[in-house]
Amino acid sequence: MATMMSPTDRIEELFASAGASDYLGEPVTVAAHLLQAGALAEAAGAVPALVAAALLHDVGHLRGADRLGGGLERSGRDLMAGTDNNHGDRGAAWLAQWFPDSVTEPIRLHVAAKRYLCAVESSYLGRLSEASVYTLSVQGGPMSEAEALEFENSPWAADAVAVRRWDDMAKDAAGDVPGFGHFRLLLEGLLVAA
Repeated sequence: MATMMSPTDRIEELFASAGASDYLGEPVTVAAHLLQAGALAEAAGAVPALVAAALLHDVGHLRGADRLGGGLERSGRDLMAGTDNNHGDRGAAWLAQWFPDSVTEPIRLHVAAKRYLCAVESSYLGRLSEASVYTLSVQGGPMSEAEALEFENSPWAADAVAVRRWDDMAKDAAGDVPGFGHFRLLLEGLLVAA
């Protein structure tokens, strides 16, 4: 008899399989990037839901075919080839099976947060990695003034910006971060459905 995998086990499997691959022109793997982002959020004293959002913000890069991709395989490779893979939306929708909005909405909006910060902080674009600058162009570029105002009015805007900043810092090839197991209890404590 086959056993059902828990949501946490399914996520850990993604970290160990697809997450072990390179991270889209960055000097770390996807899993290392996500673990660093989670560790940065934790070190900043973020609430558990925001730590989880930082830890899981790029899960959409690791997901293959799904209904949000029209049944097509979508990955970070598509993004680097010039096709927006909508990884924020796709990851948030997949995680919404198990996690509350306080985890999934900052994930859904973390790309919009990059576009927002490019529009409202004159020095932000210059701090992005070369790969992030490229993906920004694929994802719509800096927001217009109207888009930025709409983003600011989202109840999740501040959390999405926090996740985005940890995302930007989580690309240290020499970074010493805990393994996925360190975050297991935190994730399990946030599950709303299994």
